[in-house]
Parts: sequence; C-alpha cells; structure tokens
Amino acid sequence: MPENPGVAGIRSAAVVGGGVIGASWAALFLARGLSVTVSDPQPGVDEAVRRTIAEASPALQALGLDTSKLTADLSFEPDLAAAVRTAGVVQENGPERLEVKHEMWRVIEANAPADALFTSSTSGIPATEIATVLKAPERLVIGHPFNPPHLVPLVEVVPGDRTSSETIERARAFYLGLDKRPQVLRKEVPGFVANRLQAAMFRECVHLVREGVVTMQELDDIVTSSIGQRWAGTGPFRSFHLGGGEGGLAHFMDHLGVGMERRWAAMVKEDVAFDESTKQLLNEQANEFGGTIDELATERDRAQIAVMRALGDG
Repeated sequence: MPENPGVAGIRSAAVVGGGVIGASWAALFLARGLSVTVSDPQPGVDEAVRRTIAEASPALQALGLDTSKLTADLSFEPDLAAAVRTAGVVQENGPERLEVKHEMWRVIEANAPADALFTSSTSGIPATEIATVLKAPERLVIGHPFNPPHLVPLVEVVPGDRTSSETIERARAFYLGLDKRPQVLRKEVPGFVANRLQAAMFRECVHLVREGVVTMQELDDIVTSSIGQRWAGTGPFRSFHLGGGEGGLAHFMDHLGVGMERRWAAMVKEDVAFDESTKQLLNEQANEFGGTIDELATERDRAQIAVMRALGDG
C-alpha cells in the first residue's frame, strides 16, 4: 500500500467536535488523503458524522476527488487527549464559548505532538483570547471556514498577537494543499471579515422582510440574480470600480457616491433582532421553500460547484 503523501507534510488530522462544521472538515480531509480522528463525547456522533460525510460525497466527487474509500481512514475517539496524540493538525470546532475552548486547548496542548499545527474554526473568538491558556500561544491560529468547509473555498487565517509567522505560513500552506483559498487577515477583528459582511447584509435582509417589502423567497431571488452573481465574479470594490466607467472608483465616489451615502443614511436605524414575532414570520416563510434540508443542501451544492467551476475554483 503506497505511503500517505499527506497535505503540506501533514498526514493525520484530529477533528475536535463532530457537528456540521467538524464533520464537513472531516469529509474534506479524508478526500484529500488524510487519516482523520473525530473527537466528540456526544452520543451518536459516529452516525451523525458518517451521515454528513456520505451527504458530502457527491460534491467531493464533482470536484474530482476519489470518494470510493472515503471513510477507510476515519476513526472516533471520545477522549480528547487520546484523539490528538498523533495528530499532524488539530482542527478545533467546539462550542463558541471561550471557557469551553480554554478547557479543550489545555488538553490538546498537553497531549498533541510538539510539531502539530493548531487551528480553530471559531467564527468569532480571537486567537489571542483562546491562546491565553497555552504555554506556547505562538502555535495557535484561527482557520475559519465558510460553511460548508468541504466545498466553499475561503478559509480566514487569523493570527493572534503572539501567533508565530511560522504557524501562519504552515496554516496557509496546509489550506492551500487542500485546494482552499486561505486569506490571512492583517489584524484581529471580532467576527473576522466574511461573517461581518454577511451579518451586515443579513440585517437589512431581515428588516426588508419584516417590513413586508419583499418575502424571503423574493429577496433571495433578487440577491441571486444580481449582487450574488456580480460579486461572485468581481467582489464589491472591483464592481464599483467598474461602475465608475473610465474614471474607475474615483469617478464612482465623486459622482455616484452621494447616492450611496443617501442610501447609507436611509438604512434602518432601529434595532433589528430575532424577537418572537420576527422569528415566527421568518420560520413561516422558511417552511415555504419546499424540500427537506438535505434536498435544499444538495441543490445548494450543485449551484456552488457550478459557480466555482465558472470561476476556476472547482
């Protein structure tokens, strides 16, 4: 049997937390040839992770990866200390509570190999805060994916104030080896970048639906037939640079920026929150999407792969 070539010199991964994100990472790691140990003490995690991996298999196949023996190198170890003992990389996907992450990372550092790469999938807790319990805080970096990690290219690599340049480069090389698009952020900011952008836009989405301007389905159709398509190819800044014609972004800001500023000023000022009436409204409309979550996810994956292929990412 040929030796596992690994990814950027890493051959084995410990995936800490077997929820949606952890299971998706596990699927990608396995498809890229790593041996994977999932550590999660929750009952039934084995079945849940295997189900997620099976659901991810068609998308991984569509990306050209061999999934014929996808779970051959998959194992489960509820004891965290044992799970990380031989890991080349630890991808932590635990609850978004700092005290829980502190508890986990104390155990991880005490038991993982001295050269293991330490990464966290946290969606908003800075590496600086997580690493306060580590004896070697320079080893930890955030590797924040966009859901689902096995498919969407972005990984935000976010160093803490004591993360070493070696750790940053190792993380970047590892995610590149997985054929991801790692983006190293220049400074820590709560929520990082992608989630902050998503949250800002979603706030206005919720407001427009709550005010009865559009339904959820109508809003989704508007986004997917305009901003979604445009930004998938060029992103917001380049789009507005092109929107300025021959004068580029400078012309846009001088001549069309006033209208943009008016729209900023007209944005909803009152709080937008998931209060009971808002949740009821959104839930009622969500039930009108049709199809099960699995069916909708399959439809999403097909569309995502089509976009990735068009952009040369798939």
